[in-house]
Amino acid sequence: MTKQSSALVITKDGSEVRKLRLLTGFFVVIFGVFVALPGLAQTYNFNSIQVDGNQRIDSTAIVNYAGIARGTPVTAGQVNAAYQRVLDSGLFEEVEVQPRGNTLVIKVVEYPTINRISFEGNRRLKDENLTQLLESQSRRVLNPATAERDAARITQAYAESGRLAARVTPRVIRRSDNRADLVFEVFEGDIVEIERIGFVGNQNFSDTRLRRVLNTKQAGLLRNFFQQDTFVNDRIEFDKQVLRDFYLSRGYVDFRTLSVNAELARERDGYFVTFNIEEGQQFKFGEITASSDIDGVETALFLEALSLKPGVTYSPTVIENSISRMERLALKQGHDFLRVDPRITRNDRDLTLDVDFAITKGPKIFVERIDVEGNTTTLDKVIRHQFRIVEGDPFNPREIRESAERIRALGFFAGAEVNAREGSTPSQVIVDVDVEEQPTGSLALGGTFSTNDGLGLAVQFRESNFLGRGQSLGLSFSTSTDIRDYSFSFNEPAFLGRNLSAGFRIEYQDLDPSEARFTNSVANFEPSIGFQLGEHSSLRLRYTLARSEIEVSDANAVAGSIIDAEAARGRILKSSVGYTYRYDTRRSGLDPTRGYLFEFGQDFGGLGGDYTFVKTNARAVAEARVWHEEVTLRATLEGGALHSPNNDSRIDDRFIVTSRNIRGFEPFGVGPREIQPGVQDDALGGNYFAVARFEAEFPLGLPEELGITGGLFYDVGSLWGLDQTSANVLYDEFSLRHVIGASIFWDTPIGPLRFNFTRALQKEEFDREQTFDFTISAQF
Repeated sequence: MTKQSSALVITKDGSEVRKLRLLTGFFVVIFGVFVALPGLAQTYNFNSIQVDGNQRIDSTAIVNYAGIARGTPVTAGQVNAAYQRVLDSGLFEEVEVQPRGNTLVIKVVEYPTINRISFEGNRRLKDENLTQLLESQSRRVLNPATAERDAARITQAYAESGRLAARVTPRVIRRSDNRADLVFEVFEGDIVEIERIGFVGNQNFSDTRLRRVLNTKQAGLLRNFFQQDTFVNDRIEFDKQVLRDFYLSRGYVDFRTLSVNAELARERDGYFVTFNIEEGQQFKFGEITASSDIDGVETALFLEALSLKPGVTYSPTVIENSISRMERLALKQGHDFLRVDPRITRNDRDLTLDVDFAITKGPKIFVERIDVEGNTTTLDKVIRHQFRIVEGDPFNPREIRESAERIRALGFFAGAEVNAREGSTPSQVIVDVDVEEQPTGSLALGGTFSTNDGLGLAVQFRESNFLGRGQSLGLSFSTSTDIRDYSFSFNEPAFLGRNLSAGFRIEYQDLDPSEARFTNSVANFEPSIGFQLGEHSSLRLRYTLARSEIEVSDANAVAGSIIDAEAARGRILKSSVGYTYRYDTRRSGLDPTRGYLFEFGQDFGGLGGDYTFVKTNARAVAEARVWHEEVTLRATLEGGALHSPNNDSRIDDRFIVTSRNIRGFEPFGVGPREIQPGVQDDALGGNYFAVARFEAEFPLGLPEELGITGGLFYDVGSLWGLDQTSANVLYDEFSLRHVIGASIFWDTPIGPLRFNFTRALQKEEFDREQTFDFTISAQF
């Protein structure tokens, strides 16, 4: 009985002999069948078992594989089963079992030992990457089945990179001393791109909007820069879930992906992917109630803690956030082990969902301990700080899930799994945290260009998990024609082990405007501390110590001018304390299509130093996506006021309006100016400014993979007010400037580009208008 188990191509001394062996094995098997037919019922009793042909494998081991005992009657079927067991061991290329009287002869041909493993034909995937996929190893016995599995894994790796036509053939080259080289011949083939992604059944959102949701992208003109325009089945499955989450967060509770069709083009060089979906109706929240049969629980207090109101578009995220708020309130009131179960009643007539938050008593389970594994760099305390519970606290499954999300949001880990299992008693659980570290440092080299500041260079180093302590460290340098900026920053997100962030920033800026008579250098040291006030609000406190100096060369001096008088005061030391309050719902509000930001900050100078002042800044931003989320509308109101009790502010204290505030004007192009024709034209800045900006961004009908969108904007604002003035000062009073314009946004692989075309509808005579502005920021 003989069987060949390898489908590999084997060569010896440069010639193929595999076919001959296959034919020989075939005739031996046929011969064995005919010989065995007359004696199918025959039994054998072997007094001895003889093993031939083995070199590395001990005879006793082979007899054990066969499983036939000496002196015990066996049938022909049992002899055949013994043959199969020896062959299935995977150690032998050929096996032959022959009864010879009272002796059972087992002849084997051992598989060779792998001398070395190599790859041929691979260019896209390197040898070291392919080696990590292999189960076969050098100096181990060659197993054809294992080699075939290795080839399949390599083929799958190419398929995941979009090369579906890739083929991998394992070949064995015989060497002396029963050794062999295992070579994987790779035919990589071409990338199979996704030529188009389409949707069937979408009524409320366009194909363009839905394509922006997906992780998979269409191939385009810049396809060499994209990594996700190839067809991968696993990615399509992920996209189905992402698409469902998108619709659910917008109230489409009946959304379904009926099917996904992926058709290969006739030329086999691209896929056409079509998502067949069913949107259903959009639901809003109806009646919101709370109920409980637990003594001492006042449901009215729980309802007051919710920000959820009827008429808001339904979203599972809103439900989760509401439950978290109610459970935190229960802990504050001393109610442990309370659970909130949302019970939803559907009203198809008015397309609403009534939600009753049922407050119930959960099982009394405690956290026995929290085990952290896999953190080779990050300290345990950094991970444990993301938990709002400690050992001995009541167990809350929702809190465990939220802790897992916070750990992943750190960005320190390639993977993070948090699971709970039963502890030493049924009333205790052990929380297992398993993380996989990833690099957290980055070095960015950037280039900037704008029509204002010219060409610039930016270098930034950042480490977000310094020494595994979760601290961030940053060092940056940037320069342009008019500005040189150097900074160093450090931040501790868990100061004193609490939910406080503390850090400092050191910055030096050298301003040398090409069209101004002066230069200005400012050095700052700013320690600060920040903390959360609520779900969307935060407060940051700071102290600032600054040194500034204004210089005017003798060649540019103008006797009696305001700038020269300010420069004559020399170096000024400023010491101030301040705060910034921030409320932001743009990323985590109830409605995913709209949100707003409000910021208010003040700095109070005079705690030492040479300058006493109060400086106030405020900003409000509202953002909404309309017309089926195709158009983004944005409105910004911004203003500031500087109060100097001694009327001694300088230009580096006052506000300067740039294109970030009012588009269509050069830096120092708006506001009070001191002018003597042919002698001076000095921008002075202002003590007050107020700006309103309105902007719409929309698609231009171009393929979305190009990343090109358009925009229209309208800016209106003013900069005014001085402590000291003269007969040569203009525009000291409030005077509005009105600007309209159009923008082209291009999100390119080398960085975002923005082109602004502007026209001032209303301006002053000596304002410096800028009708075109182009900016680019790149990292490489």
